[in-house]
Formats: sequence, structure tokens, C-alpha cells
Amino acid sequence: MEKTKSRKLNISFESDMEDHSREARSETNQEGDGKKEASGRRIWEFIAIASIPLVLVLGNSMLVPVLPEMQEKLGITKMQSSLVITLFSVTAGIFIPVVGYLSDQFGRKAIIIPSLIVYGGAGILAGFGAVWESYPIVIGARALQGLGAAGTAPIAMALVGDLYKGGTESQVLGLTEASNGTGKVISPILGSALALIVWYAAFFAFPFFCALSLLAVIFLIKEPERKSTEKQPLGKYLQTIGQILKKKGRWLITSFLVGSLGLFTLFGILFYLSEILENPPYNIDGVMKGLVLAIPLAGLVITSYTTGSVIKKNGLLMRWLMNIGLALATVALGLTLVFNKNQLYIFMALITLSSVGTGLLLPCLNTMITGSVDKSQRGMITSIYNSLRFLGVAAGPPLIGWLMEKSDNIVFILLSVLSGIALGLVFFLIKPEKNLAKSG
Repeated sequence: MEKTKSRKLNISFESDMEDHSREARSETNQEGDGKKEASGRRIWEFIAIASIPLVLVLGNSMLVPVLPEMQEKLGITKMQSSLVITLFSVTAGIFIPVVGYLSDQFGRKAIIIPSLIVYGGAGILAGFGAVWESYPIVIGARALQGLGAAGTAPIAMALVGDLYKGGTESQVLGLTEASNGTGKVISPILGSALALIVWYAAFFAFPFFCALSLLAVIFLIKEPERKSTEKQPLGKYLQTIGQILKKKGRWLITSFLVGSLGLFTLFGILFYLSEILENPPYNIDGVMKGLVLAIPLAGLVITSYTTGSVIKKNGLLMRWLMNIGLALATVALGLTLVFNKNQLYIFMALITLSSVGTGLLLPCLNTMITGSVDKSQRGMITSIYNSLRFLGVAAGPPLIGWLMEKSDNIVFILLSVLSGIALGLVFFLIKPEKNLAKSG
């Protein structure tokens, strides 16, 4: 009897253990499934965020290949056609700080969503202006697009700072910079391909991409709830921004200027390449020219994403990478004076190396600037930075075009000197803490 009872107790105990084991495995599986589900949601969230800078670039750079035909169809000058790009960037640069303040007050999605609607809608208007061969409508719509653009990628950068911390933040900021670069890579190719249908097709194609980004932002991004204490009267808000700049201005303002110089150099080089590739002895045009322009941009994209993934919040590593990147750009651009455009393969390799240097620089600046302030002021600080980036983009092509009329050597002397100046500014004035996560 005792043996029977003992056997029953053992069977019961083993059964209980199996039940507990089964429950434990079930809980573990549920936890694993939960992590997988959260990881899946986060990936889609990353994609939604990356779509914002992508459509920003597509809405501008896709038009570059069609500017010569636009001049012919609308009967406008080269200067008037360049305003289609420049006015867009200048308008965005002016209004970015305003929408930055509004995003700090009312939330990031509350600004990004209507901005994408304006951006896409103005693109349709510009397309109809092109169909009607009305330059005033086209240029007016492009200015309106610039206003919409002000509330897209610059505010997305602040949103990344709100959503993520530590290494994830720097990784996503690297992803946004890579997405921006990817847009620059595919824009000339896509714009040239669309122009084979009809020259103004890019105007109508862009709103489609804009709509996809809009839906992704609405349904895939859940913004953290904002506290009522985060809202401040304009006077107090500006006072707080002034205090931040007074306390951190030495490295913060330097970062703004260096980022602007980096984009000025990049777009100046792209404009230069776009001009020389169409002329003898190369005679490269259309989609093939877009592919050649994509080479240095691909270097930027790969380096930006890799840099964002590895820097985490390591301030010492960021300092090394920024200095190495600017040194690389300075040397590469200087060597173009020796290996000039007649040696195209070496010349393109040097240009690509300078783009790799920019790819080392920008994600570090993005992470430092985004993490430098609290959420309630982040929109304005990142907006000032992006405003100067836009103005750098706007200034690059016309200034480089003017210098090209004088001498190609002057172009690369200037770009090399500017990169050297940026290197000096970073080396002496930007010295982040070893661990930015602790320094705040």
C-alpha cells in the first residue's frame, strides 16, 4: 500500500512538474513572441521614420535632370530654372525654426502630417503649372513645397530623439542620414527615367511617394504623450533656447556650421559633376549620368548607416570619426588638383572618399545635437541645425557654378580649404564627453 501511495505521489509530482514546465515554456514562448512582435513593430517604425527624409530628397533632387528641358519648354533662363531648386531650399531654411518651435509645443506628428500633405499637394500644383507651361505657378508651388518640407525631415530628427535612447537613437539617426543619402542616389536616376515618359512626370510621381510616407507616419509611429508642462510661452521658450546656446554654444553652433559646410561641399561637388559629365570627352547624360553621380553618394549612404550603428553614445569614438572624416575629405579634395577630371576613374575615387568622410561626420553631429537638449526644446535646436543645412545645400550649386566659369582648380581649392577649416573647428571646439548618455 505504501509503495502504491508513493508511486501515486511520484506520478502526481511528475505530472505537476510537467505542468509547471509546460507553463514555463508557454510563458517563455509568449515572452519570445512578444519580443519578436515588438522587434517587428520597431522595424516598421524605423522604415516609417526613414521614409520622411527620403521623400524630402525625392521632391527636390528628382527635378535636377529635367531642368534643361524645363528651360526649353517654359522659355526660361538657366537662372530661372535654378530657382526651382534654390527657392525651395531657401523657403524651407527660413521656416524650419518656426515649425521647430511649433513641434515643441504641439508634438512632432502634429507638424509632420500636415507638412507632408502640403508638400505632396504643392507637388501636384507644380505639375499642373508645368502642363499649363506657367512658370509663375511652378515657382510659386515650389516655394509652397519648401514650406511643407520645413516640417518633414528636420522634425523627424527631433522625433527620433523623443522615441529612442542610447545606441538605438544613434542607429536610427544614422539610418535617417543614410535614407537622405539614398534619396540623393536614386533621385537623378528616377528623375531621368521619368523624363523619358514626359519631362514633367516627376512632379506628379513625387506625391505618390509622399502619400506612402504619410500613411506610414500615421499608422506606424506612436509618438510619446506630451506633458502639459512641456508647453511654454514664446518669450520663456526663446529665453530657454538662449540659455542653451549660451551654455553649449561653443560646440553646438560649431556643429551647426560644420554640418552646413558638409552639405555645401557635397551638393557643390554633385553640381560640378553634373555639369562636366555632359560635356566632352565624357558625353554622359540621362540615366547613365545618374548612375555615375550615384557612386559617391553610395559611399555616403553606406558610411552613414554604418557609423550610426557603431557610435552608440560613445563620445570619444564620435570625436575620432569626425576628425578622421574631415581629414579624409580635406586630403581627397586637395588631391583632385593633382589627379584632375581628365583622369576620371581616379577623380571619381577621390570624390567618393570625400563623400565617405562626410558619411563619418554627419551621423555623429546628428546624435550629439539631438541629445544635447530636453524634449521640450529639441525641435528648435534640431531645426536651427537643419535650417543651416538647407542653406548650405542652396548655396552650393550657384557658388560652384560661378567659380567654374573662372577655373576648375579654384572650385577644389575652395572645397578643400573649407573642409580643412571644418576640421580645425571640430578638432579644437567639439570635444564630446566619453559617454554622452551620462552627460545628457
